Amino acid sequence: MNSRSGGVALLVIAAAQLLIVMDGTIVTVGLPVIGAGLAIAESDLDWVLTAYALAFGGLLLAGGRAGDVFGRRRLFRAGLVVFLLASVLGGVAHTGGLLIAARVLQGVGAAIIAPAALSLLADTFPAGPRRNKALGVYGAMGGLGAVAGLLLGGALTEHLGWRWIMFINVPCALLLLVGTVAVVPGTRRRGGIDLPGAITATLALGSLVYAVNRAGTDGDGLALAFGAAGVVLAGAFAALQRRGRDPVLPAAVLADRVRLGANLVMLLMGAGQLATFYFLTLYMQSIKQYPPMLTGLAYLPFALGIGLGSGVLGPRLQARTSTRTTVTAGLTVAAVAMVWFSLLTPDQHALLVLLPAQLAAGIGLGIGFVATTISGVQGVAPQDSGIASGLVNTSQQVGGALGLAVLSSASVAVSEPDVLTGVAVGEPGVLATVAQAAVREALTDGYTTGLLGAGGFHLAAVLVALVLLRPVTSAPRRASVL
Repeated sequence: MNSRSGGVALLVIAAAQLLIVMDGTIVTVGLPVIGAGLAIAESDLDWVLTAYALAFGGLLLAGGRAGDVFGRRRLFRAGLVVFLLASVLGGVAHTGGLLIAARVLQGVGAAIIAPAALSLLADTFPAGPRRNKALGVYGAMGGLGAVAGLLLGGALTEHLGWRWIMFINVPCALLLLVGTVAVVPGTRRRGGIDLPGAITATLALGSLVYAVNRAGTDGDGLALAFGAAGVVLAGAFAALQRRGRDPVLPAAVLADRVRLGANLVMLLMGAGQLATFYFLTLYMQSIKQYPPMLTGLAYLPFALGIGLGSGVLGPRLQARTSTRTTVTAGLTVAAVAMVWFSLLTPDQHALLVLLPAQLAAGIGLGIGFVATTISGVQGVAPQDSGIASGLVNTSQQVGGALGLAVLSSASVAVSEPDVLTGVAVGEPGVLATVAQAAVREALTDGYTTGLLGAGGFHLAAVLVALVLLRPVTSAPRRASVL
């Protein structure tokens, strides 16, 4: 493939990655408006985010295998069609349940698109500097897309209405479908698809996330039941992977220490990132009373930081030092930014913490995303890259779902007692001024607790990088049984 054709193919592949990552966060800024419009309780709003992440992460490995078996460009196109139809369904949804169902279907489409896209990139560019550069562009979309979703979601919610958060995907998907004529068909391999394994994994994750969410709000027997079901389903998934002919997660994929480390780092990064966006959005809209458009614009420093980290600083660090050093440096900066966020107060000026801490967090995460993405697919044969690339995306999405569940529950546990106390001392119908201040303070304490927890995830990722991303002295081993 000549350089011009390769450039067009990279544009299509990177734009597809941008689209599906963007949709993981595009609803975030509009959550308060969506909740009011569809009568979704505030305690259930996070499911609009989590439903997408669970379906996306739970089915990614099966999507990677399907692309390997049936053809990557074919699956890439099929995923775009599913994503398009799901977006239409979400745009016309008249109940919270239907919107969440549409978000699940969007996640299914994304789970087909993402691994096919990354595998097509590997098919298009031979191993070497050109592929590394293309992987850097692709990895940058993982961080930039999340922030772009926040910016676009705010603008659409305020000026056109929250339904356009869904409808905007339709022309984007149509353009990408036209652009696939410039994409190579991709390599194929024989084998089957482990649908029981994929479904079991998704149900296990869904049960665990629901258990954590319910434990944080109700703490009843149903939370324990779902937690137990999640553990049993996780055990069933492990058994299916050991005995299946074409397991969705072959042991050989994670047998490589560096690849295992890259995926664990990505999982922990995802856990911290999605929760960060969730808590900052609630802080800006519930505490600072920013309208959706201003909330989206307030994320510009994050977008700038992601661009600097992934497009400038990350590649330079990667070229001059090891992946371990690059990842460690980036995520240390991200962790420090989370501590900075913990200094937020209800009446604080945005220039003191909110905006500069976002810039620092974006730089750190941008550096981490590029280095981790490259590390997660390095050393894998082209015909096996579907499952490896699917695993990288799976780690990010699963981490996001689990991290948001854990940290939102922790936030509620910290803030709820003080919020209820503030409500109790308020005047009938209208909170007294003192009570209002107490509620705002309590909610902010909860949000900053969640942000500190996100920093804990980033520090855990640093430890994983230090232990598992050590330089490999021997030649990379081909995951021949993928």
